[in-house]
Amino acid sequence: MALKVLALQLLASLAAFLPTTSPANLSYPAVFNFGDSNSDTGGLNAGIAFPIKRFCNGYLIIDYLMNEMDLPFLNPYLDSVGAPSFQTGCNFATGGSTVLPANAASISPFSFGIQVAQFGRFKAKALELLSKDKKLQNVLPLEDYFKQGLYTFDVGQNDLDGAFSSKSEDQVVALIPSIMTEFEDGIQKLYNQGARNFGFTTQLDQFGCVASHNRAATAFNAQLHDLCFKFQRKFPEANVTYINIYKIKLDLITNYAQYGFKQGIAACCGYGGLPLNFDNRINCGETKNLNGTLVTATPCTNPEEYVNWDGNHYTQAANQYVSTQILTGNYSATLDIFQY
Repeated sequence: MALKVLALQLLASLAAFLPTTSPANLSYPAVFNFGDSNSDTGGLNAGIAFPIKRFCNGYLIIDYLMNEMDLPFLNPYLDSVGAPSFQTGCNFATGGSTVLPANAASISPFSFGIQVAQFGRFKAKALELLSKDKKLQNVLPLEDYFKQGLYTFDVGQNDLDGAFSSKSEDQVVALIPSIMTEFEDGIQKLYNQGARNFGFTTQLDQFGCVASHNRAATAFNAQLHDLCFKFQRKFPEANVTYINIYKIKLDLITNYAQYGFKQGIAACCGYGGLPLNFDNRINCGETKNLNGTLVTATPCTNPEEYVNWDGNHYTQAANQYVSTQILTGNYSATLDIFQY
């Protein structure tokens, strides 16, 4: 069950959120992304020299969304090597990040609050530099881009994952309001700095086939749903649309063969062989001594046939499928501030 658990954990998110503009016709001058490994394009690698740049064998969902808008892929805020351009946005996401402040056991010190603070510094510094040298508009976003741009979020899964390692189900559920408060504080700070187009995409890497994790994920998503309506009511100028990404992923895992995949739950990059090819003692690409034998978790030769990349993340092929479904607009519904 180990990898089935890890594969189905990707389904625990009940919903995602994108702006009221039809997803099939996204048009924004810039994108500012916040999150964890699902949308990290090199932040953790640059920030703490983590050995993996991307938690995938290729493109992420955020990459496909950028491509849909005819914008270049997002450069990480933390990566200064090679004079990266931030003209059309910036990526603050780092693998392992949480909504709640990081602690000594956290993989990433760059929690959501830190990412929001980094954005504040980024915006202030960008506008300061542009006021002194207009030529820098070739590498920095214009002032209007900060209001007209799209703000995307994919964070929260690591909070629950980490909590379950030391807390009971009731304790984990009791922690959710604190997570929501921290998240609300962050998005309100972004709103106060001019953000108007919000895309909340929370994928909770919970153990989807374990009842306790499912119940916690359901509680989390219900509170996130309520928070989004609360945010929309409080800030009518904010553009928020509800997207049922859970349905997309469940359909993919359940009917993977129908979409050209040959493996729905087995990890492409792992160790142990089918049907799961996963061992939680060793990560993709690592070489370790397990039970007296030196082994390596190696990638498969045909990743396009796999949904699961490493037991925790999607392959490029799966990310492309999910992105295509999001962009159809068939899974979205505009939030009505008068509904409640």
